[in-house]
Amino acid sequence: MARVKRGVMHVKNRKGILKQTKGYMWGRKNRIKLAKTAILHAGAYAYRDRRTKKRTARALWQINLSAALKPLGLSYSKFMGILTKTNVILDRKVLAELAAKEPKVFAAIVAKVQ
Repeated sequence: MARVKRGVMHVKNRKGILKQTKGYMWGRKNRIKLAKTAILHAGAYAYRDRRTKKRTARALWQINLSAALKPLGLSYSKFMGILTKTNVILDRKVLAELAAKEPKVFAAIVAKVQ
């Protein structure tokens, strides 16, 4: 059987790893062992933070809604309770966007559900 030399694939794999770590600091960008662990951790953090991003966005919508409802004489929790009772199917994201960009429309919605 013929001998298989694996240098080409080895170099190709290393190049791929180093391409992924471009822009990293210190030895993590150009040393294979450090680059491998850096990619592993970066992937784990990216996965985790995609979920965290959704959580923080929802919290921000709630804060914005609460701030928009204060001058109208309502609290956030009471407003959300009224919305569920009246079967209004607008989510927090849309309501927060309306409150920020179209305050008159938002005020009309609040008046309608009260």
